[in-house]
Amino acid sequence: MFLQRTIRKAVEVKGIGLHSGEPTSLVFRPAPPQTGIYIVRSDLPGSPAVAAKAEFVQATSMATTLGCPEFSVSTVEHCLSALAAFRIDNLFIELHGPEIPIGDGSARIFLEALLKVGIVEQEESRLYAYITQPIYFGNDEKHAYVVPYNGLRVTCTIEFPHCRIGRQKMDLDINEHSFARDIAKARTFGFLKDSEKLRERGLARGASLDNAIVLDTRDILNPDGLRYSDEFVRHKVLDALGDLVTLGYPMMGHLILYKAGHDLMNRLVRKILSSPDSFRLIELGADLRSNLEEFRLLWGYS
Repeated sequence: MFLQRTIRKAVEVKGIGLHSGEPTSLVFRPAPPQTGIYIVRSDLPGSPAVAAKAEFVQATSMATTLGCPEFSVSTVEHCLSALAAFRIDNLFIELHGPEIPIGDGSARIFLEALLKVGIVEQEESRLYAYITQPIYFGNDEKHAYVVPYNGLRVTCTIEFPHCRIGRQKMDLDINEHSFARDIAKARTFGFLKDSEKLRERGLARGASLDNAIVLDTRDILNPDGLRYSDEFVRHKVLDALGDLVTLGYPMMGHLILYKAGHDLMNRLVRKILSSPDSFRLIELGADLRSNLEEFRLLWGYS
């Protein structure tokens, strides 16, 4: 909990891209302390790399896309969500192709890869972004904000005008166990009526019933149905955790979302980074006691 983490050894994940439909693969590789999370296009000359940080988010339509002058990579959020839940600070993601493998539309393939090789603590202390004052972005229609909290908690509400979705809400403390049990297997979803238009735009060319929940006007088309009765909101929590990695530090705070997608999450993360009076960087082992006391004083807890 106090020390930075990486993985024990390299592990490969193969699949196709959700939007490109092309074969793609990645290799998770251990990285030294203080490195951070980097995506490396090892299939391109010079193996250019981009950090998983908000400043490098280039697009947020249908997925989160990270980029630099040499390349861009889309659909990073499912992969990054597993790193957030397992508090992995330092990692090279060596990618072969323009898109992260979609797997079954959830974070399960990434979770399984991490568990297969194991996670190790490093010698350096971890810095947390410790929220001390509320930070808000959005409006009455949709919004996202964070408030102080001793840990990482997500409260997410979604509303869709479809009889199989409607209004769903989830409230969960995030850790390795709750992520694996309640979030990791929740799949992305889409509507049959949108599929043709998306493909005309070069999107969702790899989408199928094998890697997404697909809905027509009345029902779910997947033969096996849902994995959770509220799988839709669980997947939105998964997406938000992935986008939160672009903060650059694991967050200590309560994230509250209402109809929030990738764009709103990116805007919230950027606002957090531009609000230095509302958070501080702490080494949890050294600063936990003093900061918890400050939290109690600020918020009236005895």
